[in-house]
Amino acid sequence: MEMVWDKGGWLTPREVLDVLTAERDLAYTTVMTILVRLWRKGLLERRKDGRAYAYHAVNSREEWTARRMSELLEVADDRAGALNHFVAGMRKADRDQLRRLLRIDR
Repeated sequence: MEMVWDKGGWLTPREVLDVLTAERDLAYTTVMTILVRLWRKGLLERRKDGRAYAYHAVNSREEWTARRMSELLEVADDRAGALNHFVAGMRKADRDQLRRLLRIDR
């Protein structure tokens, strides 16, 4: 997903492979399998591009991160406690940004 977000746009398995093989030796079928699994999980959308499919992220990295944060908060027994620990562990600049966002939401 990191590579798909970084590149943006629609990417074929060959284009993904070309980027990834600079870092490690992978087979085309391995890349295709991973892209199909991410598509089945709803993380990617795809469209026909010649004989292959091209893939694109459904959500931005930031949207995905926010969704994961919400999912994790949902399973906390003590939501207030989880939020308290999360905010306490934030950098000051992030806490300041959160304060600004909360003021806007009033």
